[in-house]
Amino acid sequence: MRHPIRAAAAALLCCASPAFAGTVQVQDPIPYSESAYIADNIKAECSLGTQLATALGSNAGTFGNTIAFDSTLGEQGRVLKLELVEAQSAGNGFMGHFKSATVRGVLMDDGQQVATVTARRVSRGGPGAVFKGSCDVLERVVTAIGSDLAEWLGNPTDGAKLGDL
Repeated sequence: MRHPIRAAAAALLCCASPAFAGTVQVQDPIPYSESAYIADNIKAECSLGTQLATALGSNAGTFGNTIAFDSTLGEQGRVLKLELVEAQSAGNGFMGHFKSATVRGVLMDDGQQVATVTARRVSRGGPGAVFKGSCDVLERVVTAIGSDLAEWLGNPTDGAKLGDL
């Protein structure tokens, strides 16, 4: 064999689990950023932070991670600090929904920054939009973001832009 080191490295990469697989601490519910431009009625009526955490937790296992939820985050181990930075609710089922949300995050490992991520999704309501309320569509948006973040956690890259960015 001409390149035994390359062959050995390729074999290890094929059999290895994701480099950062393991338990990740995440705050539940995901908080709104203090500088977020989000209408008070969205914050009061929709459960975006809880829905985002649920979606992230339910999808993380597919990519080799487990999410440990807490109301506050520690500094030890792997910590994903997320915040909702934007949520928009324009239109309605009859005139056409236009909903979007954006989440920013920082992945830390024992207090050291590993990677940053921004994820955004947009929805027009999907099938049956006329029968969906604004919160239903926004929660669908953050569910998609949670899935995007779970996949990113399997192989985090710094400065990642996910979803509709």
